[in-house]
Amino acid sequence: MSAWLLVLLFVLMFAGIPIAVSLAVTSTIFLELTTHISLVILPQRLFTTVDSFPLMAVPFFVLAGALMEAGGISDRLVSFIESMLGHVTGGLTIVVIVTSAFFAAISGSSSATIAAIGGILIPAMIAQGYNRNYASAVQCCSGQLGVIIPPSIPMVLYGVATETSIGDLFKAGILPGIFMALCLILLSFLICHKKGYKGVQRRSWGQRWKAFKKALLALLMPVLVLGGIYGGLFTPTEAAAVAVAYAFLIGKFVYKKLDGKTLMKALTESAATTAILMFLIACAGVFAWLLGRLNITRDVALFFTSISDNKYVFLLLVNLLLLVAGMFMDAGPAIMILAPLLAPIATQYDVNLVHFGIIMVVNLAVGLCTPPVGVNLFLSCQIGKITMTDILGSVWPYLFVLFVVVLLVTFVPALSLALL
Repeated sequence: MSAWLLVLLFVLMFAGIPIAVSLAVTSTIFLELTTHISLVILPQRLFTTVDSFPLMAVPFFVLAGALMEAGGISDRLVSFIESMLGHVTGGLTIVVIVTSAFFAAISGSSSATIAAIGGILIPAMIAQGYNRNYASAVQCCSGQLGVIIPPSIPMVLYGVATETSIGDLFKAGILPGIFMALCLILLSFLICHKKGYKGVQRRSWGQRWKAFKKALLALLMPVLVLGGIYGGLFTPTEAAAVAVAYAFLIGKFVYKKLDGKTLMKALTESAATTAILMFLIACAGVFAWLLGRLNITRDVALFFTSISDNKYVFLLLVNLLLLVAGMFMDAGPAIMILAPLLAPIATQYDVNLVHFGIIMVVNLAVGLCTPPVGVNLFLSCQIGKITMTDILGSVWPYLFVLFVVVLLVTFVPALSLALL
């Protein structure tokens, strides 16, 4: 019976029904058929799932990303980093990666990173002579840094789902995120050297200083948010609220980009995104509770142990499962569905839950860039005005490097846990 629960869920999702609705329908049907519990429990479980202080970070980080984009913060980050790095071979690709990493350190969202940075830099790369497909591929694979470099919305969701410290998860994501960004930079340099893509004109130190002064308040934002968390000044949830306040004040009163129209647009888009996320989280919470009621977690654990009692075999199988899941769904719903299922099994294999959280987030982040339906692929193709077929030839070298990084993060725990 438990197997049919998962079968029905995936049938509904592949039929094109939204993931949240698929979770709700599946949970309702199996609750009615396999238990004697009244369906009144469903709204109660929906409310209980989202009645969580750490989850308040989700709408705040979503809004912070929208205010950054609307308030001109992303523009100034791009201009400063371009003035410093744009002149080297393949300079604009490096600017894409570094700026995405900076933006990720505030927004916590992969899609927000691609929308804010890709909308500026993909057209700039094309105008500079870069192949349109290659420019889109670079942004696609850089955007997933948004869910790895803290703060990260998927890390918040994992922490809530598994009762793991969100602050520890944020610390654990720093080194893997930086390492991944450096690997992408090295690969971009080699590809651009081979293709003959030169940098833009070198900026004078006077121009760089001017760009730095304009971007200073934008550069201070991740320092404020992350420094406050690690310095013990505020919790990750409070840090998200601080990020919103800072982005609003800078965008409104310093950069003067936030007028009534742009502010209303940012608030409306953030509200819509938050509503979708919270409904999804609520439905996933009910589904996870039902998994426990039907002992599916125990069945999955027995399946893994029947294959091998070796921790590294388990981690390899989890990598494959997560990469496939990441190809077909966003990191948020994948974590809410799979984390309650896999985390108890990881504990049985003596895997640190913070390390396991980073493994999940990194795998699902790479899945966002992987065909056939990686979300980042679609966003980058839309901005670059190309088709999915066009981008695939340029994205494969980056995916190979990302897969290597995934394996290193998985089998070298110190890469994630060194800062704890």
